Amino acid sequence: MTEIRLTNTKTGRREVFEPCNPKDVRMYVCGPTVYDRAHIGNARPVIVFDVLYRLLRHVYGAGHVTYARNFTDVDDKINAAALARKRAGAAGTLEDLIRALTDETIAWYLEDMGALGNLEPDHAPRATGYITEMVRMIEELIEKGHAYAAHGHVLFDVESYAPYGALSGRSGNDMIAGARVEIAPYKKNQTDFVLWKPSDDALPGWPSPWGRGRPGWHIECSAMAEKIFGKTFDIHGGGNDLMFPHHENEIAQSCACNGADSFARVWVHNEMLQVEGRKMSKSLGNFFSVRTLLDQGYPGEVIRMVFLGTHYRKPMNWTRKKARDAAAVLRRWRVAADGVTPGDVPPPVIETLAHDLNTPGALAELHTLARIGHAEDLVAGAQLLGLLTPQIGHWDWAVRKHTFGNVQFAGDGSETHGQLARSIGEKWMMFRSAKDFASADKLRDAAAKAGLMLSNDASGGITAKKESGFDPSLLQRLL
Repeated sequence: MTEIRLTNTKTGRREVFEPCNPKDVRMYVCGPTVYDRAHIGNARPVIVFDVLYRLLRHVYGAGHVTYARNFTDVDDKINAAALARKRAGAAGTLEDLIRALTDETIAWYLEDMGALGNLEPDHAPRATGYITEMVRMIEELIEKGHAYAAHGHVLFDVESYAPYGALSGRSGNDMIAGARVEIAPYKKNQTDFVLWKPSDDALPGWPSPWGRGRPGWHIECSAMAEKIFGKTFDIHGGGNDLMFPHHENEIAQSCACNGADSFARVWVHNEMLQVEGRKMSKSLGNFFSVRTLLDQGYPGEVIRMVFLGTHYRKPMNWTRKKARDAAAVLRRWRVAADGVTPGDVPPPVIETLAHDLNTPGALAELHTLARIGHAEDLVAGAQLLGLLTPQIGHWDWAVRKHTFGNVQFAGDGSETHGQLARSIGEKWMMFRSAKDFASADKLRDAAAKAGLMLSNDASGGITAKKESGFDPSLLQRLL
């Protein structure tokens, strides 16, 4: 059996993955708070853990791997968004508006993540469906001296759990220094975090021993993971922005409630995302939802390949150039894969991917397979990464049929020159389809200097006309 190695945040080491039970491999990943469209940073953990899910299924068998990813559908941001709809004149109670908002946002999320080629998890629990389990866990924490009630709140007593901070290497004082907790007079220590908080009549709430209220964020995942997987499971994943305090608090709650060796055995965290070398920010105008990129003409498969080009433990930089390059590669691969039945996944692809999810290395193996013409192996290896699948391949066939397939070469009939001219024409139209007109104009002008005139023809396609001074070497540099 293939040996999978993963970097375990809990130990700080790359370790051989040994599941609790090879016949029942279990992975939990923190999902979104559902009040708005998912931005492209939200897509990174989805793609990372989708690849890990595919690898685990390949190694242990699809029937022996279970993947859960939750939806947080009770949260102050959700309440605020629903109240904004109500103020704008939307009909219905606040509870009705919250349900409509979360249902809509979950549907968006699944649609957008599916467009990127991600498989849906086996379980997609909504927090509101597990309130009973959360209340029960909180009661146990109180009984064991790890939590206390105060002014309608229930708080976890951080000082009661000595290993607190072991995952992240940070302490409760770091939470205060970073303004990550609410300072309140009813807390024994300001590092204590909320398990339950009161709800007034204007906010959603549920009955509890401490009065009508709603859960804190951290208790949700602990309760859902335990209900689905039991007290101990194999892998817990998410972005490294969740490592502290969210995942640290999950560990404290679950282990204090169920024992020191309970909860996840392996913790896997992905790094964050930038856009064109800068932190994603609305103020910088580079804050994009996945839907925005899709609507701009970036195919989901292209977006996925860009993400796979950076190792999950390194910061990733989304750029338009990377997207153009990925589209060009995928188009060549799909031409090679047309009508091909995939064979077995080549061992070098599996072994590279099993080495701490080395997706850039796996892509390099696919480039080699494409270069030497092993189409069956290329398709099988690519599909393990979620590429070259029929589900997300429609962009390529549609684009080539209606646009790139109509590139006409007007020249001396040389097949080599014709293919080169068509490739330049395809790249030009790709820029135009993505509304990157600056790059399109630059390419057109550079091609003209190399003796190739690009223009639209009456059929809606492109004519690439050979002119005097035609220089294939210069054109090759433009690809």
